[in-house]
Amino acid sequence: MDNATIEVRALTIADFQELKDSMIEAYASMGGQYWGESSLEKLLKKFPEGQICVTLNGKVVGCALTLIVNFNRFGDNHSYRQVTGNFTFDTHDPQGDVLYGIEMFINPESRGLRLARRLYDARKTLCEKLNLRAIVAGGRIPGYGKHADNMTPREYIEKVRTRKLHDSTLSFQLANDFQIKKVLRDYLPEDNESRGYATLLVWYNVFYEPNSGKIGLRKDFVRIGVVQWQMRQYKTLEDLLGQVEYFVDAVSDYSSDFVVLPEFFNAPLMEPFNHLPGHAAIRELAKYTPDIVAALSKFAISYNVNIIGGSMPEEREGDLYNTSYFLHRNGKIDKYDKIHPTPSEEYEWAIKGGDKVQVIETDAGKVGVLICYDVEFPELARLLAEQGMQILFVPFLTDTQNAYNRVRYCAAARAIENECFVAIAGTVGNLPKVHNMDLQFAQSAVLTPSDFAFPVNGIKAEATPNTEMIVISDVDLTLLAELHEYGSVTTMKDRRLDLYELKLIKGESKKE
Repeated sequence: MDNATIEVRALTIADFQELKDSMIEAYASMGGQYWGESSLEKLLKKFPEGQICVTLNGKVVGCALTLIVNFNRFGDNHSYRQVTGNFTFDTHDPQGDVLYGIEMFINPESRGLRLARRLYDARKTLCEKLNLRAIVAGGRIPGYGKHADNMTPREYIEKVRTRKLHDSTLSFQLANDFQIKKVLRDYLPEDNESRGYATLLVWYNVFYEPNSGKIGLRKDFVRIGVVQWQMRQYKTLEDLLGQVEYFVDAVSDYSSDFVVLPEFFNAPLMEPFNHLPGHAAIRELAKYTPDIVAALSKFAISYNVNIIGGSMPEEREGDLYNTSYFLHRNGKIDKYDKIHPTPSEEYEWAIKGGDKVQVIETDAGKVGVLICYDVEFPELARLLAEQGMQILFVPFLTDTQNAYNRVRYCAAARAIENECFVAIAGTVGNLPKVHNMDLQFAQSAVLTPSDFAFPVNGIKAEATPNTEMIVISDVDLTLLAELHEYGSVTTMKDRRLDLYELKLIKGESKKE
């Protein structure tokens, strides 16, 4: 092509229409699939430097899209849907070790100019710049469909590798120094040309330096401090915060990464409003929430510990929510609204349910928060697990032992089925002068999956029932990756995604 102008540059959302047109042509044999504009926008927001395009005479004719992932979480057996977090990109982990290629294509009209090689070289440069140990991708084998009746995928790949056959995708990847690590089954089931198979491709960064110059790398061993909180009378907000600081200080002395408070730990402050109807009293309690959040954030920073602030009532635009604040020790603040208020919360207090299910990125792993009744709905924890959750925190408040058992047994089930740790923190004692909060029952605990690497009863640590105390427990996050790959059963991997799927309706980003 005479006088062609070629540029490799960062992809922007303004490139969407040209990207879409080129992608439809590139995947015409697969029905013209393309990434939707909302998906591209989310990807650019999460990892802008990882999205690269190539232009020909100013027009986008190809791209290379990537995520950073913690590869131990996925291992050598995974699908495209899993590694992209069901097309949400919530698997992107800035603290990960691998640059994962989720898309690479060139418009058919622009092939023959070695444009894909330029994209591969740009990816390698990015991998070296970010000091990641490798580039990994699941590579299509579109030529296999023509040979599927007379040879296995492994036989086909071997013939391509030895140049006895040519595959438009695999041959090019091999020429660009990628190694075939294994064959993946059902990687992209809708890829009929490849019969759903793919190659797990790896390019190793020879300049990779483990832990080079990095401070505050994500930890594998994490210490959790759970507070089993005694309900008692407090005359002032300062008195209550003094007790909170006492526990934060105690947990911090053990160099914990997290301290977990229970649901409605601040309920004693409702006593002066006990003469009011329940819905009015809880709104009075909500007025304390901003000051408590500010104090908890200060404690998190000064004691160098991430605080899961139990839950507190919060009023927003006239509605009342049961909200858990996550106070990072670097000063950042996240929050989660209880999605399923109990019938009592709805009737007595007019609590409204939240509508967001998302993991929280911390300096000690990916975590999720579900408040009490929420943990009895398995869909919520599974949605968090699909986003990479490693630890689930469950602040709770239960008045009777059977109510407690619902939370406890469901929390244990969530640990098993989602291959994660679960820490539950509850309240004990009684508040005779606070309506609807008079009795408490709890046995707080740190729960684990059930396999050989974990305690035989699935309990890492637990409190004495109905006794104010703290529970300190260490958990090893690498055990979760090993369980996911080599467990006696591999629940997350063995799901029949060809038969069923769990779908997040609000805020879902997917491939169109």
